Amino acid sequence: MSIEFLPGRLGFGSAPLGNMYRAVPEEEAIATVRAAWEHGIRYFDTAPFYGAGLAEMRLGHVLAAHPRDEFVLSTKVGRIILDEIEDPATRDLGEKGGLFEHGRPNKIVYDYSADGVLRSIEDSLKRLGTDRIDIAWVHDVSQDFHGDHWLAVYDQARTGAFRALQRLREEGVIKGWGLGVNRVEPPELTLGLDEPRPDAFLLAGRYTLLDHRRALQRLMPEAAEQHVDIVIGGPYNSGVTAGGDHFEYQPAPGEVVAKVDRIKAVCARYDVSVKAAALQFSLAHPAARAAIPGSTKPAHVAEDVAAISEQIPAEFWTALRQERLIAPDAPVPTT
Repeated sequence: MSIEFLPGRLGFGSAPLGNMYRAVPEEEAIATVRAAWEHGIRYFDTAPFYGAGLAEMRLGHVLAAHPRDEFVLSTKVGRIILDEIEDPATRDLGEKGGLFEHGRPNKIVYDYSADGVLRSIEDSLKRLGTDRIDIAWVHDVSQDFHGDHWLAVYDQARTGAFRALQRLREEGVIKGWGLGVNRVEPPELTLGLDEPRPDAFLLAGRYTLLDHRRALQRLMPEAAEQHVDIVIGGPYNSGVTAGGDHFEYQPAPGEVVAKVDRIKAVCARYDVSVKAAALQFSLAHPAARAAIPGSTKPAHVAEDVAAISEQIPAEFWTALRQERLIAPDAPVPTT
């Protein structure tokens, strides 16, 4: 159980292409995906949720120009995008306070059933303009989206989506499946299942330079032991680590900003870019297979690519430990 077929350690996360936080001009979105390709990135992740299908459509527009066998593509299941258009005056922005309020106005409904998985994938293929996806992530089956009822939703996914995806993998329709979440609890539950068995997890914002202690306690060691790969989503924690002002998709609180400032101070002392520290830290754990930062600017893609290979002295990681900015048992890159 793994996704060894991923091409490289750096992928591209397309959530910002769905007009996250702001209305991203079409030409800017397209130029960013093209920049990712030109810089050698060959793994692209998306989801129906990102702008009610907008990110999938923009990503597919660029990737259509390239042979399908030359890249790996993942999307997510658990939400269906309807043709029904919501009235802007009465639109329920709902999830995450309107994270994609600038996206398409189509109504979105949850569906973690087996039939819902098949419909979701079929719809995604149309929006992406392709004949297959490689990885399907069961999206946001966790408390941050479903509140106190999340365990019931998880059980629906376990008996519906999980089994359907395992069957698709066995039939060769997809290469792998897992959960795509912002919390460690659902992956921890899934690791305990006898069947079905995931190949990997996409864990957003939970194993990062800024926030990693909870995941390090159980999830990361058990995933490594069971050979279940972790794809690191949100390595900059919604942007706050890389110069943005969001954390957990909301304006960053003062204590988070203060911690980021302390990290930046150590980076400045050792002449290390914050992006390099963040990406290389997340990828240093044996369970981590790839990181997929998102962007809507070509220049930021170039920064991410450079950050992966930037030389970081061992003394830098020692300083972070001494200042208690990373856990004592967190793996760090070797020089």
